[in-house]
Amino acid sequence: MKRLSVLAAGLLFSVAVLAGAADNVSVQDPYVRLAPPNAPATGAFMVIKNNGDKDVKVVKADNPMSKATELHTHLNEGGVMKMRPVAAIEIKAKGEAVLKPGGLHVMLIDLKAAMQEGDSVPITLTFDDGSSKQVDAKVVRPVPAPAPVQQKQH
Repeated sequence: MKRLSVLAAGLLFSVAVLAGAADNVSVQDPYVRLAPPNAPATGAFMVIKNNGDKDVKVVKADNPMSKATELHTHLNEGGVMKMRPVAAIEIKAKGEAVLKPGGLHVMLIDLKAAMQEGDSVPITLTFDDGSSKQVDAKVVRPVPAPAPVQQKQH
């Protein structure tokens, strides 16, 4: 009986650990940018909200559509924008992390097959406590940047 109690307590602890940060996190507006034909990579974007009382970090992302998945940011190095991997994306307690073009994002590298507009990509976010959350990100065509406004000369 004692052994059964210890086993039950261990199982309850395991379930509690699996829940963790993922239970306090919600994801809004996840999407993957449609890559041009034969492009080797694309980005995934979303808003990650931490509804909990403790800071959390996304430490890993994974998906079945690419051979590698990395957390990235854009940095301005001497006037040149460059993408760089980051170890984690921190989301403060009661705060949010906005993953958007030109900033933090999830890179899908070495795509296994061409994606089509409207496809859904399951992306698993893993947090620093080992818990995880899967989000389904729709593949969307990038919105073209607005044309610069021409000033009329008088």
